Amino acid sequence: MSIAEKIQTNTKAMTRSEIQLADSILGDYPISGLGSMTEIAEKAGVSTPTVLRMVRKLGFKGFPDFQSSLRKELGEVISNPIAKRDAWKNELPEQHIVNRYSRASQENQRATLEHLDIEAFDAVCNLVSDPNRRIYIAGGRISHTIAQYLYLHLQMIRAEVRLIPASSAWAHDLLDIKEDDLLITFDVRRYQNDTLLVAQMAQQRGASVALFTDQWRSPIHRFAQYSFGARIAVPSAWDSCQSLLLLVECVIAAVQEATWESVKERTDALESVFDDTKLFRKFT
Repeated sequence: MSIAEKIQTNTKAMTRSEIQLADSILGDYPISGLGSMTEIAEKAGVSTPTVLRMVRKLGFKGFPDFQSSLRKELGEVISNPIAKRDAWKNELPEQHIVNRYSRASQENQRATLEHLDIEAFDAVCNLVSDPNRRIYIAGGRISHTIAQYLYLHLQMIRAEVRLIPASSAWAHDLLDIKEDDLLITFDVRRYQNDTLLVAQMAQQRGASVALFTDQWRSPIHRFAQYSFGARIAVPSAWDSCQSLLLLVECVIAAVQEATWESVKERTDALESVFDDTKLFRKFT
């Protein structure tokens, strides 16, 4: 578990001052936890003993142990493909890549679902199911492919769905975003500045923001009402999108079932278009 996940998991066992400290650390995570104990306490408006109590509740021996783990996380967040490969290459047994990769992928999906906030997930699906709410979807350099996958399915399910392009042209889309709209954004390490800016500006215009990110949490979480962390690390120089895709397909299935009558009508109309255009081959 990342420290952010540990904080969220242990919130119910925290005192009011510890929750105040946790909110301060999560606000600019992980940088906010790298100062001295006094600096962190002053920023959160709590005492230094509160800092020590909270890090021990998270399972650390003390403050140095807490910061050592936080620095390791920061290194993982900013690592490039070469550094990622170097990190796992000497730690895994010599097995076929199919075995190594599939085992890591299965564990990623298990851990992702284990830490999924079901109430938040249902809330996002309810927002997506609302026909009066316009849906915007955005992603980064690679995660844009997951954004496009969600867009293509939601476009079949409902109207008023827009994919924000992975280019400088996204500013035009923000001209139309308004209060009560929903931005679904994808951002994993190394987090992109333009995706962060899209989310920040959407939130400033009154839209809700749902973030699909990794276990270390994109800075976008500061502007997001809903955040979902997926495990992405695998024995490869590049991260895996499988856990993100699992969450996306769960959203698609949930929204489809919640709005089935309108989906069926829309699908019938779409099938008529496919017949007219002969897009798909028929065997009868």
